[in-house]
Amino acid sequence: MALTPPATAAAPPAAADEAGRSGRAVVATGLDNPRHLSFDGRGRLFVAESGQGGSGPCVGGAEQEEICLGSSGAVTMLSGGRQRRVVTGLPSLAGEGGNQATGPTDVSVDRRGHYRISMGLGGDEAFRNQLTPPARRQLGTVLAGRLGSAPFVYADLAAYEQDVNPDGSVDPETGDPAPDSNPGGLTRTGRGLLVTDAGGNSLVRARFGRVTTVATFPKREVANPFGGPPVPMDAVPTSVTPGPRGSYFVSQLTGFPFPKGGARVYRVVPGRAPTVWASGLTNVTDLTWSKGRLYAVQLADDGLLATPEGQLPTGSLVRVPQGSTSPRTVASGLAAPYGVAVRGSSAYVTTCSVCADGGTVTRVPLR
Repeated sequence: MALTPPATAAAPPAAADEAGRSGRAVVATGLDNPRHLSFDGRGRLFVAESGQGGSGPCVGGAEQEEICLGSSGAVTMLSGGRQRRVVTGLPSLAGEGGNQATGPTDVSVDRRGHYRISMGLGGDEAFRNQLTPPARRQLGTVLAGRLGSAPFVYADLAAYEQDVNPDGSVDPETGDPAPDSNPGGLTRTGRGLLVTDAGGNSLVRARFGRVTTVATFPKREVANPFGGPPVPMDAVPTSVTPGPRGSYFVSQLTGFPFPKGGARVYRVVPGRAPTVWASGLTNVTDLTWSKGRLYAVQLADDGLLATPEGQLPTGSLVRVPQGSTSPRTVASGLAAPYGVAVRGSSAYVTTCSVCADGGTVTRVPLR
């Protein structure tokens, strides 16, 4: 579903006023479609920017008629009150205006500056092969490198999805396999990385070129908002975070029709089928544990289908108790929020996450 920010991509005045009253503070501005973010062991905050596309070549997109390739993807670092891009020149796909781009989606950096970056795609290998190098090699993968050096492909999730198709997706008209890859949130483990593939409805493990399936997430039938019989809804896992006792937790955006209250949080123990840990959430894009509490970002509190054309969705940061069917709001009125990272008594949330040059990071006190 295409989300088109207003001509000025700054947060609405009402949201800005509420931010001032609630103790929130904007700590980074001018970001290009900022998505997930994370702290390293030295307290530096890194933000994945999906970029704003470029001059081409241009191809047909899943959600926009034409998207054009550029090298505007980046990673921004916030440290000591300063903001600067420390990884640049990464592939980015976006339509006219540069909003709602596809490119760098999540980033993790260790104390020595070694980074891992998940690169979105939103298609199969045939789609990727329409692009020119290096995008043809880098989108749909996890990149690795060290700050100050060029990245290399750490693992190719799109190729794995094409070969394995872990969730068994098929074209409803032809019955042929329908692989689709869109790498999203990642987390480091003792054996490489765990990465969500939103296109493939899967959680995979990646380590130096080797990819294996950890879990897949089921489609569900939900009410058709336009009437008629129920429609199948994709799972669309978006992020993964370590949890207690060797478990991992995975957030769910849900596919069309993006129903309010239709998203879940899954608990995953490698070697077992995922279980539902909480439900009743809406369009969740990220989650993280802090001090024994699970926090999640809802991109659109009323569901993406309810977002008026030409407006940004309004979302929130919520706390999710185990077994909850009704999350507890921590911060509401956030403009298209996406990623969350916690340090101390504050959460840091990317906002205006589908905005070119208008994305921000907002610090939110945890109460």
